[in-house]
Amino acid sequence: MAKETAVQLPPPQNLVSSISKKQNPKFTLADGTYYHCPPSLVVHSIVHAIPGRIRYGIPRLRNDPEYAQRLQVLLDADTSTIDVRVKPAAASLAVAYKVSKISDAEMRSLLSHLIQSASEVIVLKPSQSVLKPTDSEQKWPGLPISVVALTLGVLGGPLGFSVPPIIMAGTIAVAALPVALRAWEGIRDERTLNIDFLDFMAIAITTLQGQFLTPSLMLGLIEIGDNIRDRTARSSQLQTLDLLNSLGQFVWVERNGTKVEIPIQDVQRGDTVIVYPGEQVPVDGTILRGKALLDEQKLTGESMPVLKRKGQPVFASTLVREGRIYILAERTGNDTRAGQSIQLMQQAPVHDTRIENYAIKIAQRAVLPTLLLGGAVFAVTRNPSRAASVLTLDFATGIRVSVPTTVLAALTYAARNGILIRSGRALEKLAEVDTVVFDKTGTLTKGEVTVIAVESLNPATSPQRVLELAAAAEQRLTHPVAEAVIRYAEAQNIEIPSRGKWEYQLGLGVQAEIDGQTVYVGSERFVRQNSTVSNSEQDYPTESDRSSAIYVAINGEIQGKIKYSDILREESREVITALLTVEGVEIHMLTGDNKRTASSVATELGIPPSHTHAEAFPEQKATVVRQLHEQGKTVAFVGDGINDSPALAYADVSVSFANGSEIARETADLVLMQNDLHGLLEAIAIARKANELIRQNTGIIAIPNLAAMVIAVLFGLNPLAATLVNNGSTVVAGVNGLRPILK
Repeated sequence: MAKETAVQLPPPQNLVSSISKKQNPKFTLADGTYYHCPPSLVVHSIVHAIPGRIRYGIPRLRNDPEYAQRLQVLLDADTSTIDVRVKPAAASLAVAYKVSKISDAEMRSLLSHLIQSASEVIVLKPSQSVLKPTDSEQKWPGLPISVVALTLGVLGGPLGFSVPPIIMAGTIAVAALPVALRAWEGIRDERTLNIDFLDFMAIAITTLQGQFLTPSLMLGLIEIGDNIRDRTARSSQLQTLDLLNSLGQFVWVERNGTKVEIPIQDVQRGDTVIVYPGEQVPVDGTILRGKALLDEQKLTGESMPVLKRKGQPVFASTLVREGRIYILAERTGNDTRAGQSIQLMQQAPVHDTRIENYAIKIAQRAVLPTLLLGGAVFAVTRNPSRAASVLTLDFATGIRVSVPTTVLAALTYAARNGILIRSGRALEKLAEVDTVVFDKTGTLTKGEVTVIAVESLNPATSPQRVLELAAAAEQRLTHPVAEAVIRYAEAQNIEIPSRGKWEYQLGLGVQAEIDGQTVYVGSERFVRQNSTVSNSEQDYPTESDRSSAIYVAINGEIQGKIKYSDILREESREVITALLTVEGVEIHMLTGDNKRTASSVATELGIPPSHTHAEAFPEQKATVVRQLHEQGKTVAFVGDGINDSPALAYADVSVSFANGSEIARETADLVLMQNDLHGLLEAIAIARKANELIRQNTGIIAIPNLAAMVIAVLFGLNPLAATLVNNGSTVVAGVNGLRPILK
């Protein structure tokens, strides 16, 4: 039985009065304690603690994502902490710290203060940030040197200042070192003459002729293009993804009859692992004793928690919502089902298909023809200036600047609209997408229990009374259905009656004294066992009904039922319809749910049965995506769970949500930061607009350069004039590429 206690928590020091003064809130912690809390204070309790590690229950985390984020920021910024795990779904905070730096008592006091302080808006001053130089900041300072070279070229050229040629030539030589190095690496490693070789030849010829402004302009634009391209290219290596990184750092095990907490890496096969409410299961294994309600959504896609008992299997990364279980560890780390999903994802050809630079690929094709043409002009005219003009009038520089500029502008515009696109390659593929594969749970559906109807089964009891009784009995329980009932009752402005003595049976339901009557709220089996009146079978769910229900009985007589389901996202139908009709995209749906549920959802959304794939495990999801790709389709996959990560990795474009699993977010090329599928439609539109701009820019660069090339070959053209034509078209194309962010 739960206990009710009134406590007065001491206010933390230095809290300002900006926190809203609301009526005393009421909270319930994981152990069932019912708290009355003074205004502005965040209720929290220690679930368990050992030297160097402490775990709190904080109810506010579950319903206040902004508070959870602020708390994470504060704790990460504190130098006393080693590891911080904020888990909103479990209303749990786990912190590891060094006892050599701070005592247990001091740490508890500090954490209590930070938990309270996170109620306020956090503003970090620049002095509070510790900035580390990135790799790009430690690179060769090519752009500043090129600017110096260009300045000297302008001073010694058009402005007529007397600048010693040795200084200008030396500055150009230093600025050209990266270009020369890349040209040499292309010859040595790839056995090819690349665009850097072409650029270096033009720079060298014009510099030797004393035309310093021409090579300075070239170097400046090359560096600008390279810097922009670096910002739009995704890293060639993904972060090392390890299942253990997404779980807690410590695990409770029972050894020789004693409970000890050990690092998760030290768990061995055969260990007895103990998992408490709010914790993730760290291993695959079999329950030795106890029972628990497990949330397996991120692993299997099932939206409803599953009750598991002795002898049943459990899997790593699933969350214990209620209960406590002792597990015989059978597989650990990357040997678990979740770990194998990650390994399957890492085997996907992510690097081969995602890191190519689109601009370089196009420009590379122009290198050999330009070199041959320049050599032919020199052979016929014996004039190095005319040959240099031809080399200067290549398409490489313009494309190297304009394409990355367009991509950067598109990525910036997308980010402003809550869409994170991680690379230019992803943007390119997104514009070509003709097939979209959706995971169901948490992607097309909300991924959470929602009440959809309240029905009376007794003429003397109104639906409102059924809801009142259910809400009264279910209050302060952490079961997803109980939380959904409370949310629905509050949305309907129902006044929830007080509850007397009560008893909760895990996985079945709750018995409570309400208004002097014994009320039963729970599953069909629970209510049938405690009912003396036999109701019609039609009152219970049928196989064709996708929704589930809990039942309400008073003194053994069924009064009504509350139907609930994992309902569709509000925007799902609209987005699917737009993809099918406006974009002409083929739609598929994958889910780990059974065929009946999958077919019901597909029918609601207008997805044909042939494109609906039910009871799909991670490897099967990846297989479906791979098969579509092999059919010549450009595939986008949208998912948010660990079980979706292999399919995300094999897709041409992978899409996830900001609130998806950590691994899914890392795997995804595109993250919808507002957790709204409309972002996918907008991202496709942005990508197609960027492709259109790239085609426009190709014309802007090609037409004047081809015209100047004809003049240079037939009549001759000053290298400086050739540079102005080449660079002028590059600047115009670059400005045109910036149009998305100039709106």
